[in-house]
Amino acid sequence: MAKVLLINGSPHANGCTAEALKEMIKVFDAEGVETEVIQVGGKDIRGCLSCNNCGKTGKCVIDDLVNEVAPKFEEADGLVLGSPVYYGSPNGTLLAFADRLFYSTSFSKHMKVGASVVSCRRAGNTATFDVLNKYFLISGMPLAPSTYWNQVHGHTAEDVRKDLEGLQTMRNLARNMVFMIKAFADAKEAYDYPIVEQGVFTSFPDGK
Repeated sequence: MAKVLLINGSPHANGCTAEALKEMIKVFDAEGVETEVIQVGGKDIRGCLSCNNCGKTGKCVIDDLVNEVAPKFEEADGLVLGSPVYYGSPNGTLLAFADRLFYSTSFSKHMKVGASVVSCRRAGNTATFDVLNKYFLISGMPLAPSTYWNQVHGHTAEDVRKDLEGLQTMRNLARNMVFMIKAFADAKEAYDYPIVEQGVFTSFPDGK
C-alpha cells in the first residue's frame, strides 16, 4: 500500500493548515493510500548546526523528532509539507525541521512525490509556497500539481471550511499525488527510474 506523510508546520494541530491537510486525507483514504500526520509546529526543534555529523552516522546529531521521522520519510511514497504564512514565509519551526530532515538523510528521495500546502489569512501565500517547493526540487522529488496554487484562506479553521475553492484545490492535489505515485510505481516496474548522475561538486574557491 502506498503511503503519504503529511507534515503540519502549524502550532495549531486543528487550525487552518490542518483543515487543508484533512481535505487531502479524505481523498487518500478513498483511494486506499495510507497516511500519517506529523505534528511539527509547536515542537522544540532547533536549526541545523552545520556539523556534518550526519554524513558519518547517517542521522542528525540532534536526536529529536527529525530522527524519528526520517525512517518514515524513507518508506513513504509521498510527502506533504503544510505551513501557515508568517511574514510571507513558512513557520520557522517547520523550516528548521525540513532543513535537517532533508540534509541529514542520505537515502534517495528520487521520484518520491512532493507537495506543499500553505494557509494564510490574506497574503504571503505564494512566497511561502515557493520556499517549501525548493526542498523537493533539489531532492529529485516531482511536484504534484493542482488546479490552483496549493493554498487555503482563512483566519480560523471555520473560515477555511468556507473556502470552497481552496478545499477543491486540496482534493485535486491529493488525486494528482495518488495518480503520480501509482504511475511512477508502474514506470519503475516497466523501465526503471532515470539515471541520476552524482559526484560533481563545483565550487569557486579562487573567486573567479
